[in-house]
Amino acid sequence: MPSAKRDHLIDTALRLFNRDGYHATGIDRVIEEAGVARMTLYNHFKSKDELILAALARRDERFLAWIDGRLRALAETPRDRLLAMFDALGEWFQSDDFSGCMFINASAEFGQADNPIHKAAADHKILVWRHFRDLAKAAGAADPRDLASSLMLLAEGAIVMAYVAGRKDAAAQARKAAGQLIKQAGLAQAATA
Repeated sequence: MPSAKRDHLIDTALRLFNRDGYHATGIDRVIEEAGVARMTLYNHFKSKDELILAALARRDERFLAWIDGRLRALAETPRDRLLAMFDALGEWFQSDDFSGCMFINASAEFGQADNPIHKAAADHKILVWRHFRDLAKAAGAADPRDLASSLMLLAEGAIVMAYVAGRKDAAAQARKAAGQLIKQAGLAQAATA
């Protein structure tokens, strides 16, 4: 049964991990910010790693729901939603709480491929890739997997450039390249491209 205190701990940790990083955010900081006793945290999570995994699961759920909602709001057709992905990313890059991708950051801080946190980050990226693939397939791409892989590389590169290099226009630049890839994939160009 979900607990309000558990949810509050996850949301607090999510905010802190996103803003400050995983290793830089200690359990004492999460406890202090959440306003709970140490025992409360350990009643819900056996370790900091377990809390990180819960925060990543929450972020995964929220991000995928957000991106799906934004794509539906920004475009009607699957082809146009492929491009709208970059418009949505651009909105995210402009937001006050943009601190890069929590999953890219997690994979960097937990670099061993067999680490559960690294695996959670990889699983998220697979889900995003599948979203691209499903849209490419619905749009009628001859090779939806290949198009999805290319668009995913553009999206991930835009995220990194927006965060690391401060290029808030990275999504717009990636969108231009995505338009070319979509056209090369045999999809008719829409008026919004």
